[in-house]
Amino acid sequence: MRVTSLQHIQPRLPTAILLGSTIRKCKALAGSALKFCYLMTGPSEDRTSTMFRSASLGKVFFALSLVICQFFGALFPAHAQSDYPNKPIRMIIGFPPGGSTDIIGRVVAAKLGDRLGQKIVVENRAGAGGTIGADAAAKAAPDGYTITIGTTSTHAVAPGVYTKLAYDPIKSFSPISLVAITPYLLVVNPKVEAQNLKEFVALAKREPGKMNFASAGNGSTTHLSMEMLKGAAGIDLQHVPYKGNAQADLALIGNEVQALFGSMPALLQNAKAGKVRALAVGTAQRSPALPEVPTVAELGYPGFEATLWLGVFAPAGTPKPIIDRLNKTLLEIVATEDFKALMERNGADPISNSPEQFASMLRAELERYGKVVKTLGLRLD
Repeated sequence: MRVTSLQHIQPRLPTAILLGSTIRKCKALAGSALKFCYLMTGPSEDRTSTMFRSASLGKVFFALSLVICQFFGALFPAHAQSDYPNKPIRMIIGFPPGGSTDIIGRVVAAKLGDRLGQKIVVENRAGAGGTIGADAAAKAAPDGYTITIGTTSTHAVAPGVYTKLAYDPIKSFSPISLVAITPYLLVVNPKVEAQNLKEFVALAKREPGKMNFASAGNGSTTHLSMEMLKGAAGIDLQHVPYKGNAQADLALIGNEVQALFGSMPALLQNAKAGKVRALAVGTAQRSPALPEVPTVAELGYPGFEATLWLGVFAPAGTPKPIIDRLNKTLLEIVATEDFKALMERNGADPISNSPEQFASMLRAELERYGKVVKTLGLRLD
């Protein structure tokens, strides 16, 4: 894991000192402006000159008010940033409770709140493969009091499958840090007559279009991962989208659908309990959480990879000192043994990076998934 050290935020100034300094500067500014008013207008006896002098005074006083307002406006936001956070922070998660993004997001929220000394309030805004929540976060005030868990689905896949996406994954957000990467796991209902990937592919080819697969929503990574497998294996499965991993998992357990290519944290316990049957993992190497389950690549599809990354974003325009403070705190959290253990228990790998590294990775992911979507010809609007 790579951890980047950041400069500490400058220590906050006591409010009394800050206010006193502000008043002294404003008095000096006002005095200079009044002297300027007098010199510019000068004494005059006739009525016409008086009228012009009044107009000039009005313009100068108006300009003076703008300067003072700008001075206060520039100063006090800086003070507010040094005092950040001084109230609870909202974390928007674009998927329902119980799914991988929600599970990991709530762990991050709890750890982040403990270190910042403020509660992180989780708000689930599910639907459309996480894009409803992402759009809500993009439109929030860029003051550091709204953050979101962005994923491969919301920030790399959705821009390719939705031609009219309401937000821009690059321009609408300020990336803060990655927090985890999770493998994708191909699972089937135990009633499906396939004990491994080879038998699953053979069954799908024998009965094309008969089997259904669930996803966390149109355009989600769960959707795209199965589309990738369909293309690689040359099989035909019917897509049934749900509002998040949790609902998709329940549909699979209830045999409403026969297959799912979902993230490890949401499926791990059900796979271990025998409620679903794991056929393959989408990572390049086998997962330590399920070492007996082979990879798709080793089963005859070299180069196949399906994973989900999760990271923390803020709305675009969030002040850099706040972004740096959050990044520094997240780096500390991800480096702890407690966080590592929690992630590994859920089949996820902890990871962190700088805002600049995250932004660079995001651009690369957009290009990579854009090519996949184009190859598959997948469009959802």
